[in-house]
Amino acid sequence: MQWIVENNRMKKTFKFKDFTAAFGFMTKVAIVAEKMNHHPTWTNTWNTVNFELSTHDAGDIVTDKDRALAKVIDQLEK
Repeated sequence: MQWIVENNRMKKTFKFKDFTAAFGFMTKVAIVAEKMNHHPTWTNTWNTVNFELSTHDAGDIVTDKDRALAKVIDQLEK
């Protein structure tokens, strides 16, 4: 599944085998997001992690910061 842009947000859903795998993925993303100083809006329910990316200080629109974070998130999923 690719990222979609909707309502000035990049959105994507990731599914894992269980909660532990989903939470482990979120932990990896959190470490990278903190280093990038660009934090996602996300939710987690059991094995599913939903992302919505936008740049708040640019007026809640999609910017290169979001595209860069999305690329890293995709790489961390593998």
